[in-house]
Amino acid sequence: MKIPTITLCGVALACVSAGFAVPPTVTQWKRNTTGATGYGGAVADVTLVRYSTTNVYVTCSGIPSYTIGPWNSPNTATALNWVYKLPLNPVQNTGTATTVGLGHAAVLRDGTAIYNARDARSYNNLGIWNQTAWVFERGSFDNCYGHPSPGREYHPHAYPTCLLGAIDVTKHSPLIGFAFDGFPIYGPFGYANADGTGGVTRITSSFQPRQITARTSLPNGTQLTASQYGPAISTAFPLGCYVEDWQYIAASGHLDRHNGRICVTPEYPTGTYCYFVTVNAVMEPVYPYTLGETYYGVVPAGNTGPNGGHNTPGSGESVQTLVGGLCVADIDGSRVVDGADLGSLLSNWGDGGGAGDLDRNGIVNGADLGSLLAGWGPCP
Repeated sequence: MKIPTITLCGVALACVSAGFAVPPTVTQWKRNTTGATGYGGAVADVTLVRYSTTNVYVTCSGIPSYTIGPWNSPNTATALNWVYKLPLNPVQNTGTATTVGLGHAAVLRDGTAIYNARDARSYNNLGIWNQTAWVFERGSFDNCYGHPSPGREYHPHAYPTCLLGAIDVTKHSPLIGFAFDGFPIYGPFGYANADGTGGVTRITSSFQPRQITARTSLPNGTQLTASQYGPAISTAFPLGCYVEDWQYIAASGHLDRHNGRICVTPEYPTGTYCYFVTVNAVMEPVYPYTLGETYYGVVPAGNTGPNGGHNTPGSGESVQTLVGGLCVADIDGSRVVDGADLGSLLSNWGDGGGAGDLDRNGIVNGADLGSLLAGWGPCP
């Protein structure tokens, strides 16, 4: 039987979407086609997806259609009318990595922003021992692990429970959104092996708690002066509550320092670079929670910084509008479930995940065939 393999198109991964008529960056959004509203009566989720040969433009309010709140915060969530710009064919950044900054760093499938691990504060305001939002702001989160920023942008800092529900440990986690470099973000479970084989397992970070008893040095070995020391490790300030309590140890988990890896997924059966949100053995979010400290890919201008997230297609950039919703059985992205998809599924019959693993359980079998036949024909 044929074992799925990862197709790499050079270091830049410029052709990860080769073979897809419409790549997942275009199709995998929770689109609001009925006028559904969310918090404050705002039109919810993603309302428009446009794409050219180079970019995808995602229009959304930043308010999800599921219930958010209450949160222990004076801030209020408001529809902010975002238009995010994502590269259609993302590539690896082979130069200096771009820092994942404060504010929105990625966008969920429903148009809600994802923030990084930090909460913008540090011990004694020295910018050395930077607080993690999961520890220091958790008391303000709602049941979705989210809250609004001072700028009124609702966002989670960890696995978006209300979008995806409880974690299913038996199946490859759903694609939950895209980082601003255009690469996909998945929930915490994936295929054990990067080629899609080995069943399903929890995907682990390579950031580990430092073996320290006092906060007198940084992860890179820099020794601090007494005035720069962090607070004593205690119940009030447990190990792990600061970014600098964590150290990247290559290959100690499945993921790299960006919190991702190159691998096969159900949406990318020939492989791509993917980020994963991370949880521990008891399914609690664990550092770095979403993305790492830097992006893997090239981040185009337009989503971050002043006025970031309000993009328009460039002069002369011809865009198409996506019509229709998700189509799980459309393996090749042609927007039609047909013989090509059936052939792809059958060629991987009995193998590990990837092309044809429609139910995401790590094996292509009769259940997947039934789902494909049930969806036969044009996508909705």
